[in-house]
Amino acid sequence: MSNNAVTLERRIAARPETVFSFFTDREKWLSWMGRDGEFSFEPGGAYRTNVNGDHVAEGRFVEIDPPKRIVFTWGWIEDDMPVPPGSSTVEITLEPVPEGTLLRLVHRDLPSPEAGAAHEEGWTHYVERLAVVAAGGDPGPDAWM
Repeated sequence: MSNNAVTLERRIAARPETVFSFFTDREKWLSWMGRDGEFSFEPGGAYRTNVNGDHVAEGRFVEIDPPKRIVFTWGWIEDDMPVPPGSSTVEITLEPVPEGTLLRLVHRDLPSPEAGAAHEEGWTHYVERLAVVAAGGDPGPDAWM
């Protein structure tokens, strides 16, 4: 088991119930990350999403505990990405705080420090978009598309 984990924390000006809904509704998910996708939002349910036009991620939902926690496996179907589907795990916890929600994202089991750095950059980009849209704003077109 590798120690290459990414941990991000972000305060979001919205209640945990609102933030959680952006992880369990296809249109809401795609409003902050992804060009297209199919999602089965239940434990064991699969998803596959075209994140930015070039890269397709897929995995399965492991745990869905509204509005506190969601866990899903993650990987890329391209051969040049060293993170195959299901090989890493993303855990998101949502904690109510006076200004809304503290989102904590931990992406575990990445294969290398390089993969960790790439995913940290990616999650930072997309969690920022999530923070805008969950608070009722418009994140605009994804600059990475």
